[in-house]
Amino acid sequence: MAVYTPVSAADLAAFLSAYDVGTAISFKGIAEGVENSNFLVDTTAGRYFLTLYEKRVDAADLPWFLALTAHLAGCGLPVPRPITDRDGVALKSLNGRPACLIEYLSGVSVTDPTPVECRAVGEALGKLHLAGAHFTAVRENALGPAAWSPLAARCAGRMGEIDPALPALVDAGLAATANWPAGLPRGTIHADLFCDNVLMLDSKVSGLIDFYFACTDLIAYDYAVTHAAWCFCVDGTTHVPARAAALWAGYAEARGLNAAETAALPQLGAGAALRFTLTRAFDWLNTPADALVTRKDPMAFARRLAWYLAATPEMMLGQ
Repeated sequence: MAVYTPVSAADLAAFLSAYDVGTAISFKGIAEGVENSNFLVDTTAGRYFLTLYEKRVDAADLPWFLALTAHLAGCGLPVPRPITDRDGVALKSLNGRPACLIEYLSGVSVTDPTPVECRAVGEALGKLHLAGAHFTAVRENALGPAAWSPLAARCAGRMGEIDPALPALVDAGLAATANWPAGLPRGTIHADLFCDNVLMLDSKVSGLIDFYFACTDLIAYDYAVTHAAWCFCVDGTTHVPARAAALWAGYAEARGLNAAETAALPQLGAGAALRFTLTRAFDWLNTPADALVTRKDPMAFARRLAWYLAATPEMMLGQ
């Protein structure tokens, strides 16, 4: 169970006393969201999530994240709203860690999405981008193109331990993304809309969660990240055109892409796959064997990277 900072019943009672959310009936640690310590809290007023932010999340960024999720929820998106205490404060402290009580949303994450679910995600992503256009606060993407070469350098000499093919694939990805698209529309993006960050009920999106990589960047890059997350089999060996076509149909219904964004999709997809290949490779090589965090296979995204390097915009749209 991925809980790093323990919380006792007395700790929770003292924390909740500042809110108008009733008294605690039960609470338990949950494994979802391995970056932080997360608890499911049932009170006499309802159900909530309690998150204690661990050291991998920069505390200085938390007000931006919470302001964004409050904004998106206020726009009617299925985004969990941060709960404020009686003084209107959302970000607090518990047991030495920044902490926030968050609205509970029902739903489950899928692992093998259907085209219907992909269409729903595409539409939700388009609506997120439209709502994000009215969120003017800026947070630069710390894992954007400027970070990829330095990150690759930190893994240099050891990537072959993961797979002999990985070093050459990373080099090809760095070359393909060296001249990153300029002039494309920018805005607030999720940047990590994987299947486990979407909640579903009856093939409809009931929750968009985990905004802790959200930032200000190319909007079409966010589409490419979502394509990489939803339109391949889990190990990255197979692209599923029916999912890609459905994702695009949903996104086009809500926002769509202009001609320049569409033309740039293969390069943006290569960048998305490279970003996750590199961060996974770094974690794979530097996470202790006894760590609570489960390492994720970098090759699942290296295989996606190989696909994007040969892709056309039409292939990314499932055509």
